[in-house]
Amino acid sequence: MREIYLDNSATTKPLKQVADSMQETLLSSYGNPSSLHTRGFESEKLLKDSRRIIANSLGKKENTITFNSGGTEGDNNVLQSVARDRRRAGKTIITTAVEHPAILETCKFLESEGFNIVSISVDEYCNPNLDELKSNLSDEVILISAMTVNNEVGTIFPINEINEIKGNALFHTDAVQAYGKMDLSGFQGDFLTASGHKIHGPKGIGFLYRKDGTRLSPLIFGGNQESGYRSGTENMPGIVGMAKAAEIMLSNINENYDRVKSLWQRLKQGILEIGDVVINSPDDCLPYILNASFLGTRGEVILHRLESEGIFVSTGSACSSNKNSRSHVLKAMGKNDKEIEGAIRFSLSAQNTAEEIDTVLSVLDNAVKKFRKLGSF
Repeated sequence: MREIYLDNSATTKPLKQVADSMQETLLSSYGNPSSLHTRGFESEKLLKDSRRIIANSLGKKENTITFNSGGTEGDNNVLQSVARDRRRAGKTIITTAVEHPAILETCKFLESEGFNIVSISVDEYCNPNLDELKSNLSDEVILISAMTVNNEVGTIFPINEINEIKGNALFHTDAVQAYGKMDLSGFQGDFLTASGHKIHGPKGIGFLYRKDGTRLSPLIFGGNQESGYRSGTENMPGIVGMAKAAEIMLSNINENYDRVKSLWQRLKQGILEIGDVVINSPDDCLPYILNASFLGTRGEVILHRLESEGIFVSTGSACSSNKNSRSHVLKAMGKNDKEIEGAIRFSLSAQNTAEEIDTVLSVLDNAVKKFRKLGSF
C-alpha cells in the first residue's frame, strides 16, 4: 500500500541528500570541533560552513546563530533568559493565545515565578489583535513573543509590524513553521527560533537567531561551546544535515511555494465539494497547512480511517502534552465544539503530488459520508 504523508507540520521526511551528508559526517568527519587536531579542524570547518549557510538564509551575521536541539529549546532559552536578564526593567511578557506549547508552557512557568503574562486574542482567521497588543504596551513589558506562522491553521502573523510597535520590549518569533518555506531575510526582530525536522532535515537540531548586540544568557552551561550561548559538544551530523536541508529548501523556495499552493487549492476545492465543511485556514495563509472541520464527524475517527488507507494527517499540533485535549487554537478563533471536534489538519510538502491529493479526497469523501450515515460517534 502506497503511503501518502500529509502531516508535514508535525515533522517531515528527511531528504536523501540530507541523510547522505549526515552519514558522511558520522563516518568521516567524526572529530570534536573543539579538538586541536586534524579531525577537530575538519569538524570545525563543517560547523563554520553550516553556520554560514543558516546565517545567509536569514541575511544575518554568522555570530548571531546558535545551534541547539530545536524550536522548543530555543523558545525556552529566549523566554527564560529575557525574563532573568530584564526582570529589573519589568516583569510583563506579551504573547498570543495561539502559540505553540513551547511558548505557552514556558509562560505558565514564568507566571508561577511572578511574571505577568498577557495573552493577546485572535480573530476568526487567527490574526492577532494588534489594537489589544498596543493597549497592553508599557514600560513594564520586557518581551513580546509571537509566532511567524500558526502551526494548526497556517495564518501568517505580521511579525515585522509587531516589531515596529514593540516599544522598548524585545521581540521574539517562533518561526518553526515558516523557516525554509517563506522569505525571512527581512526579519528585524531580536530573536528567531527554528527546527531542522520541519524542513526535511533531522530531528533534535535547530537554531536560535539573536540580533547582533542583543543580550541572551545561556540556558545550558558547561564547556562554553557556541560562544558560550549553548554548552555541550555540537551535534555535528544534525547541524550538517539541517544546513543541507536549508540550502536545498531555500534554493527552491519560490518553486516549492507555487507547487504547494496549487496542491492546497486542489485539496480545498475537493473538501468543499464533500459538503458540511468549515475551512478554518484563511485564504492568505501559508499554503503548507490546510485545516478543515467536517461537521457531524470526529476528527480522530476520520484520521484513523485515512490511516487505514496509508494516508497520514493530524487533528492538530503533535506537540500537545495532552493528546485528547481540544485545540486551543480553534477555540481561540471562536470555533464551536462541533467544529473543533471535526477538525483535521492537512500539512503539505513539495514532495506531494496532485495524484496523491485526488486519492486523499476520494478516501476522505467516502469516510466522511460513511460515518455521517452511521451517526454513531
